[in-house]
Amino acid sequence: MIPQTNPKAAYLAQKAEIDAAIQRVLDSGWYIQGEEVAAFEREFAAYTGSAHAVAVASGTDALIVALRGLGIGPGDAVITVSHTAVATVAAIELTGAMPVLIDVDEYWTMDPEALHSLLHQWPVNAPKAKAIVPVHLYGQPAAMTTIQEIAERHGLVMLEDNSQAHGATLGGRMVGRWGKAAAYSLYPTKNLGAVGDGGIITTDDAALAGTLRALREYGWRERYISAIAGMNSRLDPLQAAILRVKLTRLPEDIARRRAIAERYMQGLGGLVGLGLPQTRPGAMPVYHQYVIDAGEHRDEIQARLKERGIGTLVHYPMPVHLQPAYKGRIALGPGGLPRSERAAKSVLSLPMYPQLQDAEVEAVIVALRNIWSEI
Repeated sequence: MIPQTNPKAAYLAQKAEIDAAIQRVLDSGWYIQGEEVAAFEREFAAYTGSAHAVAVASGTDALIVALRGLGIGPGDAVITVSHTAVATVAAIELTGAMPVLIDVDEYWTMDPEALHSLLHQWPVNAPKAKAIVPVHLYGQPAAMTTIQEIAERHGLVMLEDNSQAHGATLGGRMVGRWGKAAAYSLYPTKNLGAVGDGGIITTDDAALAGTLRALREYGWRERYISAIAGMNSRLDPLQAAILRVKLTRLPEDIARRRAIAERYMQGLGGLVGLGLPQTRPGAMPVYHQYVIDAGEHRDEIQARLKERGIGTLVHYPMPVHLQPAYKGRIALGPGGLPRSERAAKSVLSLPMYPQLQDAEVEAVIVALRNIWSEI
């Protein structure tokens, strides 16, 4: 069996170092916050080129805490996409703000033209737009130059959802460095993944970083005294220690993901009708997922790959605006979301993780080429 992803393989690749890091935390007797978390924050900030990093309990919490720190709450509207993990939209609602969803472009990230149209045809019944959350989906940078220009023109604060694109760049500039802040998930399958939940926020704004640190721990600026209304969202030192080990290998892991993606491109190129991932000009994706567009044959291909022992996943099988919890009550951009709806029916994520062996990559290519020729 070739799994679609394999977080255990990531652990085994650095088992001795991770085990030693866990033992270090256990021996320390310090199990909440502390120097281990602070060290990870410093190291992650340095990796991203950010001045500050604030660790929290999950990627969803990273979005919530960041939005709250940016002053987003009831009475505000926040623009994002529907073709994303539901956490992006759930986090907006959990601040009390109203999500407004727009379509994606050919790279499956926020469509700047859809953003422009929305802001010039703002829904009459919607609160005033205050923020925008572009999502760097599948490890592909969104069109940040244009999106940033539009956000600045309309006075929108920008929070990047960088949960799937740790280390990706656009024009030589790392994603997560375009907005006021960036939120990252550290879920086990991410390019930088914990052994459990985790999240982190980066920013260059010292005052905002201070607010985020207070918000994640009951609003404390002084222990036991809540200066603002906060929450409990702390990254465990055990996870921080593991992430510190994994961070040292992240550039190497990203290079391997890119090599796997390049081999997929070569091996699957020329299959008429099969859509391969496109790379935005000037972008260096990190291939959190390698996602093909299989059109109407997606479900059949997935089933037939499974018969051959090859795991795949669909990211994501239903756009947020059509899911039962949100359908009919979420504001949408003008013209609807046709690309998002089509993507849900056609995208398929092939096996992608750094420990995937060359022979396994070739097996996926051969199987998919044979299946495609029979359809």
